[in-house]
Amino acid sequence: MTPLTFGPAGRRLFGIFHAPATGLAPASAVLLCPPMGQELFRAQRFLRVLSDRLARAGVAVLRFDYHGTGDSPGDDEDGDMAGWQGDVAAAHAELRRRAGAVPVAWCGARLGATLAAAAAHAAAQGPQHLLMWDPVLDGAAYLRALREAHASVLIKSFCLPVPGLRRRLAAEPDAYTEGPLGYGLSARLRQELRELVPQRVALSPAHGTTVLAMPQDATAQAWAEAQRALARPVQRVPFAHTWGWTEDQQRPGQATMVPAEPLQQLLQRLRAPAEATA
Repeated sequence: MTPLTFGPAGRRLFGIFHAPATGLAPASAVLLCPPMGQELFRAQRFLRVLSDRLARAGVAVLRFDYHGTGDSPGDDEDGDMAGWQGDVAAAHAELRRRAGAVPVAWCGARLGATLAAAAAHAAAQGPQHLLMWDPVLDGAAYLRALREAHASVLIKSFCLPVPGLRRRLAAEPDAYTEGPLGYGLSARLRQELRELVPQRVALSPAHGTTVLAMPQDATAQAWAEAQRALARPVQRVPFAHTWGWTEDQQRPGQATMVPAEPLQQLLQRLRAPAEATA
């Protein structure tokens, strides 16, 4: 693993490059576009293990933090969708510089999947394949889920009166959205999320896309069908898993374990991006 900083002078980003463990030149490369907030915190170990496994298979990997998240400069409140989309493009350029002219896949989780789709749509030269894991397609619903998770943590952790919290959730649409689960969201980002609807998430016809989403995710299914109607090469794969994106702990004894099902699914689909495109 090689820690590094990259990007324009006024917006440096932190990343970790995983060179192929074989010592040979990579046959392919993967850019990991992480989620944000508590979901990023929960996914850090998973992304580390995924990167290590891919590197063992001869794949070059770059994982990174968006501006104002993780170890990249900036504050929580500096984050916005447009800026983070540019961060994905900067990370892609850095990966291409280090890995060379090999097929590149992007793998985005949650909001990272949405950002990756937007960046690929705008890129002159994007990925050969895009893997979207549980993408956020309805920003307003995503905000509601975050604030409800925040209220649940308050109730469980501090034994606060439930009626008062529930009344505030019902009466104030913005309640608990400024810093859900301990991570600040700028006013601009909150507004961008409220305006995020499936119709505004477009795919490029220049690459294939695989969507891994829960079987009951009707929004992802309808969106994938709409993209296929526009002649976009997209495949939706129903994928049930026990991973909790915002949970402090998993089932007893699993708090620090990397779940096998998502890991194997992603490994299978990322080892050979060129084959996934075919």
